[in-house]
Amino acid sequence: MSKTTTFLAFLCLSFSCTLLMAEEAPLYDHKAIRDASTLDVKVLQDWHVVKGTVPTRQKLVTINVGEIWEGQDYRVPVRMIVPADRKAKGFHLTGSNSPARLKEDTQFGRWEQELLRGGIGFVKTVVQEPGTYGERELAIASEARFAKTLNPHYKIQYWAWPATLMRAITTAYAEKEHFEKGKVAMSGGSKNGASPSMAILHDDRMTAVQATVSPIWDSPLRLCDRKAWDELEKQPGKRGGFSGGHFGPSFNGRVLDAGHTWEDLQKFAKDISDDVFISRNLEALRKRKVDMLFHPGTHDCVAYDLAWGGSHHPSIPVYLAANTGHGKKGKHPGSVRNVQNKAAFMLRHFFPDKMKPLLTSPEVKHEIKDGVLKVTVRFKPGSGDESGRIYWIFDRAPDGSPNYLNEYIPDENWAEMKHDTKRGVWTAEIKLDPKASRIDFFTNHRKTLDYEGQAYPTYLSCPYTRVSW
Repeated sequence: MSKTTTFLAFLCLSFSCTLLMAEEAPLYDHKAIRDASTLDVKVLQDWHVVKGTVPTRQKLVTINVGEIWEGQDYRVPVRMIVPADRKAKGFHLTGSNSPARLKEDTQFGRWEQELLRGGIGFVKTVVQEPGTYGERELAIASEARFAKTLNPHYKIQYWAWPATLMRAITTAYAEKEHFEKGKVAMSGGSKNGASPSMAILHDDRMTAVQATVSPIWDSPLRLCDRKAWDELEKQPGKRGGFSGGHFGPSFNGRVLDAGHTWEDLQKFAKDISDDVFISRNLEALRKRKVDMLFHPGTHDCVAYDLAWGGSHHPSIPVYLAANTGHGKKGKHPGSVRNVQNKAAFMLRHFFPDKMKPLLTSPEVKHEIKDGVLKVTVRFKPGSGDESGRIYWIFDRAPDGSPNYLNEYIPDENWAEMKHDTKRGVWTAEIKLDPKASRIDFFTNHRKTLDYEGQAYPTYLSCPYTRVSW
């Protein structure tokens, strides 16, 4: 048997190339993901020194992630970056790149330079729609196969993108003269928030994720609950293709048009959700001591279920910026400025001895008395919370609906909170609109962290809260 034939046969076996195997086997074969011998590395730029404020060594390759279906490879570029004077121990990983951009040597901003100075590397790959870089037919074929079979291995979003990140780690660790095993932290927005959030559930080499405008929890809409969908579909306005989707764009219509039923959709969502959502894996992630921080946006078409998530998963750390999300400018007069969450998150993760921890999710309580909503937010003693600011909106439309996305928090609906030093809590009072029947609110709290004499203002929110009366 030829080497090529052996390689293809191995991938068919390891990556579940048929629908039958997808039903019987896990979504990812962890042994195959970590097998560097199947990467089929092609070197585009060998290791070379790149001058800069912090000099680096960089290498660009392409790799074979695996087969989406038999005979169809999924190849991506990977740029690896280490300090010029030593091996990297651990690295920051992101897919927020394009093949064209990766052809150019990477230069770095301030916090990234601090990582390099501390011996941390970078690995950059491509988690993007294939059509954006000339592979439109692959994207179309992938969606068609998924709609026909409901095999998640055929859908780039479920298999190829998370697998790309995992295989990029394998690529870096195969460069033994340049990388030592250490922490692997990921960040990104949209698909580059969702893909790391999914990948980290399956690869214990990954140690942290900071994700924006991307799914976090398994709300009823995502699980194709008919009652939730009936409520969504009767809402006024035109709903976009993302809102209501399981883990990104909604594919329900295409799947139903291909001959499946709502029961098929519900079974699919039920079967795969343990492989997808942070919310279903919190205990395991915390046992692994994974660091997490999410910026879902308050008006985002992908993270469209804040009220449900805040109610059911209040311990997941989130920062909410008013009127933000995909395509939203986020302009609100009460918005905080100079938020350095990602920089502080990464520096703290890699250098915990040099930086204090970020805030953790606080407890929020409320009561209604004499037409006033009284809110109390409490952090653990000694957390270092420095400020409190509250935002609210009356009678917000249901999660995922057009008006949920397009009716913004009014400019006047915010206030500074008072700090009760005796009780150790932040308090606020909101006069209720007598014409309203419910209110949504959330808070922002600052903690300023220091790294090597540089201040990093960070912010965390209380769980998004909906109160009806």
